[in-house]
Amino acid sequence: MPELQFMIFTVIALALLFDFINGFHDTANAIATSVSTRALKPSHAIMMAAVLNFIGAMYSTGVAKTIGGDIVSSAHLVNEQVIIAALAGSVVWNLLTWWFSMPSSSSHALVGGIIGAVLVSVGSQGLNFYGIGKIVLSLIASPILAIVTGFIIMSLLFLIFGRFRPNVVNGKFKKMQILSAAMMAFSHGSNDAQKSMGIITLALLSGGYLTEFDVPTYVKVLCATAMACGTAVGGWRIIRTIGSKIFKLEPISGFAADLNSSTVIFMATLLHLPVSTTHVVSGSIMGVGTAKRLRAVHWGVAQQMVVAWVLTIPCTALMGAGAYQIVMYLFP
Repeated sequence: MPELQFMIFTVIALALLFDFINGFHDTANAIATSVSTRALKPSHAIMMAAVLNFIGAMYSTGVAKTIGGDIVSSAHLVNEQVIIAALAGSVVWNLLTWWFSMPSSSSHALVGGIIGAVLVSVGSQGLNFYGIGKIVLSLIASPILAIVTGFIIMSLLFLIFGRFRPNVVNGKFKKMQILSAAMMAFSHGSNDAQKSMGIITLALLSGGYLTEFDVPTYVKVLCATAMACGTAVGGWRIIRTIGSKIFKLEPISGFAADLNSSTVIFMATLLHLPVSTTHVVSGSIMGVGTAKRLRAVHWGVAQQMVVAWVLTIPCTALMGAGAYQIVMYLFP
């Protein structure tokens, strides 16, 4: 029993570390546009994002149930070692991509880590391929949808405000960006923090601490707090990449990108689907930039990001599999 308790506490600690890293890794998603257009001071933007990430994380548990229940075929086939390995692989990947200033998906990293650890521990029978397919489809479709809807929203704004002077329009939208950044921070928390909630609840269920998959209130509070704290730290490396290297944002385009991203992400939350907020925000910026001019988007940077997106699941699956071998050596 003491060993089992130690493993459970290790899972919880790693899941909260993942959430914390996710917070500072993905701070850029909520505030990069408003910071790059100087609608908000960086310190004010980060604190606002931290508070609204916490509130959003407490909103629901639908995404948590999808992550915890749709990747593995049964909680009884997954032990604490598997979950520790999956989280370790995800954390390492997030730190690597943060170090190289590359926006990548924490959602992809977590899914890949779980797949790799489960495959090497119990084999393919431990995976729910229908559930994985649904999750991967949502991860792929969401940035494509964000590009299309971002293009449409920006085109409509050009149509409505195109006859006004740019400095007047941008002056008004700089204020409106505060609202759109707040919406983005809330939607980010409503989707991303639930992934760690799902992992911790899965560990509690597999360890016999829960009889059904129902996220305890204390788990919600812990995960929401960890993400809010990570957001408060801020991930400046990735903020610079998203805020300026994909497309030179103005207040009106920053507003359009945030409004579009928050809508797509919150729709996914309502449907209990995990999406990559990084992918959605980047897709929105690409769509908004394309509406202005196709060549306005720095497609070289976008291409590097796409490569990282494609590599994330297979790389973290390998990391999860390798981490499982190490964990089993340390805790046989």
